[in-house]
Amino acid sequence: MIKGVGHIGLGVKDIHASLEAFARTFNVPVPEVKEVPEKQMKVALVQLGPISLEFLQDDSENGMLAKFIREKGDGIHHFCVDTDDIDGDVEVIKSRGVEMMHQEPVIGVRGKRIAFMGANALTGIPIEMSEP
Repeated sequence: MIKGVGHIGLGVKDIHASLEAFARTFNVPVPEVKEVPEKQMKVALVQLGPISLEFLQDDSENGMLAKFIREKGDGIHHFCVDTDDIDGDVEVIKSRGVEMMHQEPVIGVRGKRIAFMGANALTGIPIEMSEP
């Protein structure tokens, strides 16, 4: 069952520059950047109450975020809803005719099981489901 919005994913070209600008603007510490070599990504989380901002830098040439940034520049890439039954929710979403990028949950950049819906789910806005 969906429990709420977990995070907003921000695709950025230069994660360090983006985080430094965010920290300077809001007078907060620069968060740690985690390298995720198996996904060719860098990720950092900024917790804002119950919702976090997930800064993502795609180090690949042809990854989903790399393409997004080439086409649109830095920006909001997706939002994520937390679920306490990701397997069940994936099946329910598929039964409603929603295309899934992931037919079954996979391990995401934060080490949690996730599944992305296809672009048809919400008129082109990517939606991620994640275990809390």
